Amino acid sequence: MLRLSPRWTRWAYWVIAIAFATAAVYCASSSLHEYASGPAVVWISGRTHVTATVTGTVTAIDVQPGQAVEPGQLLVRFASPVELAELQRIDREFELQLAKSLRDPADQAAREALVALRTQRDVAAARLEQRSARAPQAGVIGDIRIRSGQLIEAGDIVLTLVGHDTRCSVMAMLPAHYRPQLRPGLSMRFEANGYRYAYQPMQITAVGGQIIGPDEVKRYLGQEIGDTISVQGPVVLVEATPATSTLLVDGQSFELHHGMSGIAEAQVRTESILLSLFPSLRVVLRRLHG
Repeated sequence: MLRLSPRWTRWAYWVIAIAFATAAVYCASSSLHEYASGPAVVWISGRTHVTATVTGTVTAIDVQPGQAVEPGQLLVRFASPVELAELQRIDREFELQLAKSLRDPADQAAREALVALRTQRDVAAARLEQRSARAPQAGVIGDIRIRSGQLIEAGDIVLTLVGHDTRCSVMAMLPAHYRPQLRPGLSMRFEANGYRYAYQPMQITAVGGQIIGPDEVKRYLGQEIGDTISVQGPVVLVEATPATSTLLVDGQSFELHHGMSGIAEAQVRTESILLSLFPSLRVVLRRLHG
């Protein structure tokens, strides 16, 4: 008995054969990229934290955000009734002893008192000066972290001072097992939180030499940023420099600011799709090349 196959089966055979051949060529010629992914934060260098040297209550803030300041300019004043009263008392005593010395130049006791009062006045003036904060360098006022009437402790950040020479970079915390594959020059991209798919391309400029844990990451980032980043397990710090300090979203440019967080992805390996589907081919290729 003679059986004739339908005509469409021949067409289906060739369609399947062509599709298989196309898929084989695609798998052999195309590649898959492996990325090391982890949390990241925008880091603006050239920022200085001005801190309080004593515990006290803020009485006056003499600057505003965005204001340019010069070295030594007064920024913040703290309540200092005791120090001010002591300095005024010494000044009055100094004037009395000076008047005695002028009336009687031979009065040795008045002269000795003047010498002692000068020293006391310098010490009192220094203590009064500690009840204020001055600009350590020229720059522009960034964030002001205090308000008038607030009680702060010694070491608390009063405000930030942005220098004239600033540099924008991205600090990424990538999984520690990728450390052998990470090196300067690799490509990395940054996606800021709230700006989905707005990738910022950049190159890795530095890779940490040690593996660190979550607590060390928080200590490195500081109290202002450390609590905003969630790190699980050991990581390696990676620094990358973007081409610009702006983020392009739907044709609009937005400035990157210190502390903005997001996700960083560093390309660590490229492999053909064929080898990914058939890992045993790696052994065959090694033998052919070995």
